[in-house]
Parts: sequence; C-alpha cells; structure tokens
Amino acid sequence: MSKTLYDKLWDAHAVIQRNDGTHLLYIDRHLIHEVTSPQAFEGLKLAKRKPWRISANIATPDHNVPTTNREEGLDGISDEVAKLQVTTLDDNCKEYGITQFDILDKRQGIVHVVGPEQGITLPGMTIVCGDSHTSTHGALATLAMGIGTSEVEHVLATQCLVASKLKNMKVSIDGDLSNGVSAKDVTLAIIEKIGTAGGTGYAIEYCGEVIKNMSIEGRMTVCNMAIEAGARAGLVAFDKRTLEYVQNRPYSPRGKDLQHAISQWNELKSDEDAIFEEIIHIDGSSLKPKVSWGTSPEMVIDIDGIIPEASSESLSHALKYMDLKPGMKLSDIKLDQVFIGSCTNSRIEDLRIAAQVVKGKKVSDTIKRAIVVPGSGLVSAAAVKEGLDQVFLEAGFEWRAPGCSMCLAMNPDQLGEGEHCASTSNRNFEGRQGYGGRTHLVSPATAAAAAISGHFVDVRELIK
Repeated sequence: MSKTLYDKLWDAHAVIQRNDGTHLLYIDRHLIHEVTSPQAFEGLKLAKRKPWRISANIATPDHNVPTTNREEGLDGISDEVAKLQVTTLDDNCKEYGITQFDILDKRQGIVHVVGPEQGITLPGMTIVCGDSHTSTHGALATLAMGIGTSEVEHVLATQCLVASKLKNMKVSIDGDLSNGVSAKDVTLAIIEKIGTAGGTGYAIEYCGEVIKNMSIEGRMTVCNMAIEAGARAGLVAFDKRTLEYVQNRPYSPRGKDLQHAISQWNELKSDEDAIFEEIIHIDGSSLKPKVSWGTSPEMVIDIDGIIPEASSESLSHALKYMDLKPGMKLSDIKLDQVFIGSCTNSRIEDLRIAAQVVKGKKVSDTIKRAIVVPGSGLVSAAAVKEGLDQVFLEAGFEWRAPGCSMCLAMNPDQLGEGEHCASTSNRNFEGRQGYGGRTHLVSPATAAAAAISGHFVDVRELIK
C-alpha cells in the first residue's frame, strides 16, 4: 500500500490504538526549555515517577534569557520570575541527569535551532517539545509536533504521546524564486493562500522545485510556520541536502551506524501514488517579498501592495489596532524597531542574507532600535568568524546573545505601546512583542532593507 511520508513516520512509531480512537505514539526525542517544563517536572515528583528514558531528553533555556550581559549568567536575569524558571530548569536537569546546554554553554540557544545543528534532530524521528513551533524540525524528514505542559509530563514519564492521526496535505511550490525572495516569503504566501485555519487537522508535506532547491535552513523556516497555517506538523522528504546537513554533527551517527541509518532514511519520502486529502499548488516564480499588515499571519500583502479594505469585523479590528488605513502603501508605515532573529530566521544563512543587504550602509535615523539575535552560540560564533557581527555593528545594529528575544516579549527585548516593528519572527498577534506593539512579519532581507530605509521597501530594488 502506498504511503505518504507522514504515514510512514506515524506507522513506524504507533504503539497501540486506544478505545477512544487515539493512539500512543512513541517519541524518539524530547526537547525541553524553561517555560513549559517546571510544572511537568513537579508533576513527576508528586507522582513519584522518573523520566522513562533520560537520553531522549535534551534541554536548553531560550524564552526568558536576556540577550545582553550574557557573561553574567543567571545574575544577568533581572526579572525574578524569568530567573526562577531558568534556575528551575537547571535544578531539574541536574536532579534527573538530563543533558542541558545551560545559559553559559556555547551551544545554548533557541531549542529549534540547537536541535538540528547538534544532530539531536535526525531524519525518521518523532520529536516533541513544549513549544508550538516544534514543526520546524520536520524540515529534516521528521514528525515534529508542539505539545502542552501536561503532555510534557506524560512524555517524560512514558516516552509516549497520546495523539490522533492527521490527514495529509501536499503543498507544492514550483518554478524559481526571484532574487530577493526567500523561504519566509514562501511560507507567508502559503498562509496567505490557505489561511491560518487551512491546515487544521493536517500534516503538511512541502515539495516542488522551490523546496527541492531550498537549503535546509530555508526548509526549517517554511516548516516552522506550518503551525501558523493551522497544521500540527510540516514535513519535507529526505534527500541529498538532508544528508549533507545532518552528517558529522555531534549527535549524528558515524561509520556503520550512519550507513545503516542512510539505508532507512532513503525511504523517508512519499510514494509516487500516495494519496493526499488536499493538494495546494503555488507558482514560486510569481512570488514577491511579503509583509504582514494585520494581527494574524494570514493578513499579508506583497511589498508593492496596498492595505486592503475592511471586509469583515476582524479586518476592521486589525486595521484599528495597527493604526492603518485602507489604501495606504507599506512604505507609508512609520517603523520604530527592526528585529532579526527567532526560531524562524536566526540561522547563519539568515544572518548572511541580512548582512549582504546592510553592508556599507547605515540604519536610518528614524529607527529607534535595530537588533540582530543569533539563534545559538554556535551561530553567533560562525557569524563572528565571518565578520557578520561587524557588518551589523558598523551599520548601526545591536549585536545580541542567543535567545528567543523579541519574538514573544518574555524577556527585556520588547516593543513599546504603539510601536511598529519589522520582524523576522512568526506571529503578529496583538501584544505578541510587547503590550500594544505592532508586528509586521517579513524576511531577513526585507527587515534589513527596512532598517536601512526607515520604512518598508522592495529589497529587490535595493540589491540590484
């Protein structure tokens, strides 16, 4: 029987079907951070249980850590609640013997950046984390899903997850992307087309020439925002690019183990006649740089588009919150801050793209603050080695230490009330980046161009 990639991953990990129709799914890797794990560990203690398989768990703090004064470690965290969560993660990992890349570890970073770069994420795995953007890891032919705190406790205790099987959706992006259009523009275009509920109940497999030619970093960006399209998981089939990325990483198999793994990884693709309940086609050659204007990731327009009329109550509310008027050009929006970072766009490729745009230029005097936050200590080190940090610093950006930073305002990096931000993060909900803050989702190239220009501009014109 022909199977999709999702079906193959599911069938390889399904333990048993329960009477209510749900399944127990075996979990290969459990990624842990400081926000959703304290209650889970406390639940274990109250029930007098221990983690079922210690080696399957890897932890790192990312949401609450400050991106300045990192050399001070825990003493650099001024917010007492944030400090408590980070120290609690330290204590729990030490008590149970769980490997953690702590706040001073050079490998510390955003959990969805750290996992792939360490080889903790490997093709064919099931991966969960108490964070919705766990779908990122599907770029490496895994079944990766975000889970809640009670599920974090369940996975710690049993190494299994109670789950319902999803339907299959294929999103095929064909053609060639034009210069200045990147993975972030692709995923925003997908969400614009199908909406934030379009993927509800589905696992999305991304394919087509654009995906085939896309780097693994780019594929991670696309899969990262599968959740913003309503899907539980996003996936890309295993290919040569996947192998080139995962081999020789610290946690990757070596020698005969690698050869055995490759023989299995080669099967991680949908069969030619596999059935998808929904198929979406997008012409990649027609895509332009995208900018979100509203308070949902589906409220997106092309860089040369205009703010739309309010055809519904939700659109009317979004216009009011964002302080925008129908017919306005994106270039008319006064930007206050620029943020390049997050689990969506903080990898070395993202920083290289942004640095190419800003090199030799200066951040506009109208921009209050422009910050670059690498996704991990290793990304930061690689960028410094290439001199990217100096490119940003000379242009007037702030160069920060790794963390989730301004993506979700659980740390000092926040927007002020009423401020507009060109952000490479993944959500533009009301208050997401700070109370009353107004977020515009963009690619690293578009964010960099906005910082230089002081307003949104078509980066394709800037890089001609």
